Amino acid sequence: MHALLLSFGVIFVAELGDKSQLMALAFAARYRALPVLAGITVATAVVHAVSVIVGVTVGAALPTTAISIVAGVAFLGFGAWTLRGDTLSEEEEAKAEGSNRSAVVAASVAFFLAELGDKTMLATITLATTEGAWGTWAGSTLGMVAADALAIVAGGALGSRLPERTIKIGAALAFFVFGAILIVSAV
Repeated sequence: MHALLLSFGVIFVAELGDKSQLMALAFAARYRALPVLAGITVATAVVHAVSVIVGVTVGAALPTTAISIVAGVAFLGFGAWTLRGDTLSEEEEAKAEGSNRSAVVAASVAFFLAELGDKTMLATITLATTEGAWGTWAGSTLGMVAADALAIVAGGALGSRLPERTIKIGAALAFFVFGAILIVSAV
């Protein structure tokens, strides 16, 4: 229980104002909240499970430079893709309107990449070196999901008031900024 509470608190506070919380806000402005939260939960559970395994087995040593550079380049690509946009046929558009799958997949992939080498991943690894594995995993996952849920609520409120073009440009800029931050911090 100590590991769960400690991990929850540390990760919740570390996530406040973090890039993935801002991404949650951007996703929630475009998609319904529940699929976005599901995607975040899946990605967070996987990344934090890996973090705990690494922390338990090899301690706090993890070469994050290459991971951060690859994730940064991917984010730059996501930004360009967001600006370029996609075109859907009428049939694809009808499917996308009723489908939550695309939001879950998009949020899962984006959050998985965003968390690789991030401070919450490194914090989870560090906690796992001294705390219980299950408690650390559960607490860190719940802490991050709770912090991102706050951003989803704010994003949902903004999404109904902002034009789609503004959201598109804002999301692309966020991807560009996060990509640049990851690359600069790695080198």
